[in-house]
Amino acid sequence: MNTRNLAFLLGLTIGFPIYLFAQNNTENELRTYLTGDSSDVHTKTQPGLLLAGGSTDVSTAMRWLLERSGGGDVVVIRSSGADGYNQYLFDLAKVNSVETILINSRNKALLPIVAEKIRKAELLFIAGGDQWNYTRFWKDSPVEDAINFLINEKKVPVGGTSAGCAILGDYYFSAEYGTIQSETALESPYHIANAIGRKDFITAPFLSNTITDSHYSQRNRLGRHISWLARLLKEENIKKVRGIGVDEKTAVAIDETGWATVFGSNEAWFIWNEVKKPGVCEPGEPLNWSPSTAPVSAYVIKGSEVGNGRFNLNNWKQMEGGKTNHLKVVQGKLE
Repeated sequence: MNTRNLAFLLGLTIGFPIYLFAQNNTENELRTYLTGDSSDVHTKTQPGLLLAGGSTDVSTAMRWLLERSGGGDVVVIRSSGADGYNQYLFDLAKVNSVETILINSRNKALLPIVAEKIRKAELLFIAGGDQWNYTRFWKDSPVEDAINFLINEKKVPVGGTSAGCAILGDYYFSAEYGTIQSETALESPYHIANAIGRKDFITAPFLSNTITDSHYSQRNRLGRHISWLARLLKEENIKKVRGIGVDEKTAVAIDETGWATVFGSNEAWFIWNEVKKPGVCEPGEPLNWSPSTAPVSAYVIKGSEVGNGRFNLNNWKQMEGGKTNHLKVVQGKLE
């Protein structure tokens, strides 16, 4: 008898039709963790994106995401850790199951069973970790195809926290050469560690020409975010580039119409360029981006438990519930 079926029957025998079971698949030792019913259900889903800034999860934001699954099967993917999200998500809202898949190598990302499990999900959540692992293991693989299928064809809710948030943008900080601090990125925008991925991984509605970042205020990441905008304006054939930075204990919920609301105890930053190109953005030179009008605008919304503010990602012009800042960079220093 299949071990999953045996575990389920044992649960019925003792009166609990829900089980938590870690499966060690002998095929390349794929590790999965299942909480709930192993049967595949089909529910009516509602699209949505959740960008979480890391640290403690915002339960009301996670519940917002879960409710859009229609009570279906939730899949969590990660490249490190174990089943930390399973029981938490299962208890937050009524869903059929939560299954975590540990995809911690390129070979595992190529296994057909992995893409199959992802494609069957009514909700996908990308846990925190190291986005370079996500990039080098998952990009240009069936995992990437499955994620984009869920977002753009099956139209199920998808979220990510920390590194999982960082890879959801059209552009993304790949962390190929480790992290980079804002001071370094502004003083040397072409530093080897300032590595940007470009329109070659995940394609999500309302995040076109947008680069996301997490742990935002807590790790002083506004400066490096602006360095990415400057680089992209110089190097890409685009007139506008945008960024969404999310603080810890905070999440940006984007509904199917493109309106964003901020949950949690800290802030989310929506930043965009007011002028096309920086004055100086060259290898070995500090960034200089200080025309008579500010090069970058930032609209900052403080979250709340029930969600606060509104920001229209369709046009980046309609916004409420926050405050506007205008920013300049003079010789590598943010003003």
